[in-house]
Amino acid sequence: MADNHPPVVTRFAPSPTGYLHIGGARTALFNWLYARGRGGKFLLRIEDTDRARHNEAAVEAILDGLTWLGLDWNGEPVSQYSRQARHAEVAKQLLDAGKAYRCYLTPEELATARDKAKADGVRFESPWRDADPATAPDAPFAIRFKAPRDGETVVQDAVQGRVAFPNAALDDLIILRSDGGPTYNLAVVVDDHDMGVTHVIRGDDHLNNAARQTQIYQAMGWTVPVFAHVPLIHGQDGAKLSKRHGALGVEAYRDDGYLPEGLGNYLLRLGWAHGDEEIIPYKRAKEIFDLKGINKAPARLDLDKLKHVNAHYIAELSDDAFVTWAAPFLERAGVDLDAEHLARLKRSAPFLKTRCATLSDVVAASEYLFLKRPLAIDGKAAKPLQKDGAREILNDLNQALEDESSWASPAALDEKLQAFAAAKNVGFGVVGPPARAALAAGRPSPGLGEVLYGLGQKESRARLADQTG
Repeated sequence: MADNHPPVVTRFAPSPTGYLHIGGARTALFNWLYARGRGGKFLLRIEDTDRARHNEAAVEAILDGLTWLGLDWNGEPVSQYSRQARHAEVAKQLLDAGKAYRCYLTPEELATARDKAKADGVRFESPWRDADPATAPDAPFAIRFKAPRDGETVVQDAVQGRVAFPNAALDDLIILRSDGGPTYNLAVVVDDHDMGVTHVIRGDDHLNNAARQTQIYQAMGWTVPVFAHVPLIHGQDGAKLSKRHGALGVEAYRDDGYLPEGLGNYLLRLGWAHGDEEIIPYKRAKEIFDLKGINKAPARLDLDKLKHVNAHYIAELSDDAFVTWAAPFLERAGVDLDAEHLARLKRSAPFLKTRCATLSDVVAASEYLFLKRPLAIDGKAAKPLQKDGAREILNDLNQALEDESSWASPAALDEKLQAFAAAKNVGFGVVGPPARAALAAGRPSPGLGEVLYGLGQKESRARLADQTG
């Protein structure tokens, strides 16, 4: 499904004023997939012209978030601020071509003129648009784009369809401020053109900007890129996404225990669909992602669904990878992962990873592995040990588990337990509950054979012995 000429070039252009927001991460993902799936380039531009709000730490957070998600970019990130001379050059070209003009309105005069236009119900227009240049004062000026007065500006959007904007509603925007700094709409057009961007995929809060940017492209005689404006993400209640809905930075999801593949897969399906496919790894996504599959309606963030998708990717991890991903969460919880504890964790990985929706779940799911002997067993957890004959059963079981051949696998241990109960001529309900209490002290735990196998022969028998002395 490779596109022909020109090669696809997309970009992600965040402002460095905070972290990599979940909505921004989805925008970056869509751009990355569209380019990578067509053998194109994915570029990164930091829109840092607002120096008062610029935050270098935020730039690093954005780069770190993209890297963690697995979204690589071509070349070095471009600083929009570093390109101000080029923006000014284009503004001058428009000025020289009669498609822009110098505006000498003071802030007070501008406010008065805007108020009058609003009162008259007409489009604001600077009196300097058609003024004789000979009357210009020796004073600071801004450069305004000379927007067409009549007709309409049409944006052929790959998601929204044909969107027409009456030119009477689009006034002459400032493209270069009196201090020489470019405004957003000029800088974006110049940068996208110079960087060879063919497809602009971004949130639909930029749809109005697309009309103004189209006018600048046309005034310069440049090819207008394909616009694709994606509906924003809303909360479950349909309201605009906020922190209370989970509108956090990517690093917050990482710290909560989501895998990059899990979050990436969920974000892909958040506003885009390909039939009924739900689990779509990046490799598959690059093959099938297109703009036609993007929904026109806002997507709703569903953290339960995110956990469901993430659980799939955790379960798919190799045992070694699971240990590597899970270890920091255990250490953060105070678990000393010495050689013995790491061995227990790795032996238990096959059945722990299927019990975790997020990596942070491993703390509770594996707590039984790292309890210190003798285990403190009280309350409800101790009741199976208080039944008549329970401690004698544990003592006999401990002796039966002396044979090392029984420890080859969890299944072998389950067979041993069943055989032990049969030999004792008792139901498994007489053996299992006190054994689980002695081994896990009431903590959440998998099957009994898996508990024994994960703890290992030495630790398991020592825990059983503690309850029979």
